[in-house]
Amino acid sequence: MDHNPSKKTVAIGLLGPILDIGKSSKRWERWRPTVSLCQHEDLLIERFELLYQKRFTSLMERIVKDIGYVSPETKVTPHEIEFEDPWDFEEVYGALHDFTREYHFDPDQENYFVHITTGTHVAQICLYLLTEACYLPAKLIQTRPADKRSGDTSGEYTIIDLDLSKYDRIAMRFKQEIGDDISHLKSGIETRNPAFNTLIERIEKVAINSIDPILLTGPTGAGKSQLAGRIYELKKSRRQLKGEFVEVNCATLRGDAAMSALFGHKKGAFTGAVKDREGLLRAADKGMLFLDEIGELGIDEQSMLLRAIEEKRFLPVGSDRESQSDFQLICGTNKELQIEVGKGCFREDLLSRINLWTFSMPGLKNRTEDIEPNLKYELDRFAERNNAHITFNSEARERFLSFAVSGEAIWSANFRDLNGAVTRMSTLSNGGRITREVVDEEIKRLETMWYIPDTGKPEKILGDILGEARAAEIDRFDRIQLIDVLRVCMASKNLSEAGRKLFSVSRKNKRKANDADRLRKYLGKYTIRWEDIVDLHVKE
Repeated sequence: MDHNPSKKTVAIGLLGPILDIGKSSKRWERWRPTVSLCQHEDLLIERFELLYQKRFTSLMERIVKDIGYVSPETKVTPHEIEFEDPWDFEEVYGALHDFTREYHFDPDQENYFVHITTGTHVAQICLYLLTEACYLPAKLIQTRPADKRSGDTSGEYTIIDLDLSKYDRIAMRFKQEIGDDISHLKSGIETRNPAFNTLIERIEKVAINSIDPILLTGPTGAGKSQLAGRIYELKKSRRQLKGEFVEVNCATLRGDAAMSALFGHKKGAFTGAVKDREGLLRAADKGMLFLDEIGELGIDEQSMLLRAIEEKRFLPVGSDRESQSDFQLICGTNKELQIEVGKGCFREDLLSRINLWTFSMPGLKNRTEDIEPNLKYELDRFAERNNAHITFNSEARERFLSFAVSGEAIWSANFRDLNGAVTRMSTLSNGGRITREVVDEEIKRLETMWYIPDTGKPEKILGDILGEARAAEIDRFDRIQLIDVLRVCMASKNLSEAGRKLFSVSRKNKRKANDADRLRKYLGKYTIRWEDIVDLHVKE
């Protein structure tokens, strides 16, 4: 709120039953905050809204008279407010909040200052919060006594503007803190991909300001698990979480064991249940639960999980008493959950509950700018694990990076592939130096690992989907291209992954390339749907 000298100046403050009495025998010779605020020649208080409790009525009347003596221009308006315990936060805040709701503010005609020198520390905090939240459209003003030797009873005052952006040092501190948080989420890697950096900035903001579930999507090996752990560490450092980080790979949970692992069980609930088990949800109480590959979770487990998210309660296997757990949830998946909903494999109500904040993690193939800094990160990790410093010679480094960012590098397992490549090359290095020969050997290994054999199935699928007669009508030129596309689709987990493989080169020249949409439209020319390929693949 900007100060306009043409407006009336209004102060709002609490009567101070200790400071406003003062200690000197002569009340004109002592500093009393409420009275002294009205003694400054460069700050004319034209109206003082004085908040007081009934039991201090006599002191209030004295203060009104004394203000009239030192500042006849100031009109004092007393407001009686009540709270039995001035150290009860809820009671004090409620009383002051009621005042703000009933009082008529006119910011167009008046400048308001909230005096936060008097009152208990609880009252001062409440006044600060109400001002920060704009219930009090004011600036804060703080007073203090002058040097005793000066004999000045008016003291000094400081105006505090809550627009922290005006305080350069504080603003820089906040900016540095945000930068540190973002760097932490990126494991300290100086990533260069603009889209990924924007994504991490958004995740940082959500992680700090929200307790709602977060859904991380993306291909296997894109870094979902590591990011979830970093989000937990960030929230723990901010004291937003007290409990542990509990990670669960839902793909490993099957049948009764899934129920028991997640929700716990009572002794004797089933064969082999020789003692009580609290379950992973209970272990995550006051902490964070990361459910990786949540798309693999069974329908029954999904139903119980939904209730646990919404009500913080669930029923352990074999128990007639509910358990409670208040955890923050992060989910990870490499599946298209909306498609899974359509197939009846995932509950729509659970999806709507966990996808309030959905972030899609790009694969390494879509972040070629980040391969070089991640290469350094992987080398550093190897050094920490093995206590050995490993480097590339210049020729070997140039050769590996040239291959890594080319269309020949598929990176189907993303950062897991990169980690494996660095581990192998570092292990085979001579004297801590990775040579061109070691790099060439690793490139051959990666190409062999990524090779997709042509089993002839795409030809069969083409006939199954279009019918033999219609398939035969397609020109050989188009037919060869379509068969190759289907071959890639068969080797991919979802439409997005297949699109990334097929358009890895051309997408670099498109700012907002949507690989999945491009592939969907291409298949649509032949009236082929992704679901048709998936259904046939499952049957085979």
